[in-house]
Amino acid sequence: MLRSAGILMFRRKPFGLEVLLVHPGGPFWAKKDDGAWSIPKGLREDGEAAEVAARREFYEETGCVPDGDLIRLGEFRQAGGKRVEVFALEGDFDLGAFKSNVFEMEWPPHSGRRRAFPEVDRAGWFSLETARSKILKSQQPILAALEDVM
Repeated sequence: MLRSAGILMFRRKPFGLEVLLVHPGGPFWAKKDDGAWSIPKGLREDGEAAEVAARREFYEETGCVPDGDLIRLGEFRQAGGKRVEVFALEGDFDLGAFKSNVFEMEWPPHSGRRRAFPEVDRAGWFSLETARSKILKSQQPILAALEDVM
């Protein structure tokens, strides 16, 4: 079974919590917005601790080293059946420092040409209310879990 780990960064504002979400890069997601955003997450290597994988993936997708104590939110089933272990981390990531790693794929399909795309093309801070409409439906329970521990 494929297992992933991720971090939901949050910050406290006078009106309530804001969460950091990322938008997937590549041509498939280019014109999608509501219901397309995600927490920074990725696959765990064999034998890799979830906390280690979550920190690595957060860095790879945002360019930010996630320092601080992680709060375990739980394990959540994603739409494709993959399970992701999620941690919350209080922080204040500066969006101006955003930098994602890249991946290659054949594009356009069947063209024989390979192009590089950012794994994540942008990041944003959202109130919990807005985040509920932006995040992938299968990740909405992650937001509820954060509210439960706050």
